[in-house]
Amino acid sequence: MVYCVYLLASRRHGTLYLGVTNDLSRRVGEHKAKIIPGFSARYDVHRLVWYETYERIDEAITREKSLKKWRRDWKIRLIEDINPDWSDLYLTLNR
Repeated sequence: MVYCVYLLASRRHGTLYLGVTNDLSRRVGEHKAKIIPGFSARYDVHRLVWYETYERIDEAITREKSLKKWRRDWKIRLIEDINPDWSDLYLTLNR
């Protein structure tokens, strides 16, 4: 099984949301549909702008906890290193 740490954005340089999941396509779809009430639904955060994959859940959770401590500008740099246009990577996932 593959585990993903991911960042969603409301728009370019907008509100960010960081999460971890074992099914990235399903989870981002839930964010897009606002199925689960909470932060991402409230702030319209649904654009997948960055993610990493891990083979073990403990590695993914450790990475997520580490990134949650990062400053916002570091997260923006992380996104822009692989996705300078802030494109919605959800469209590239095999669903």
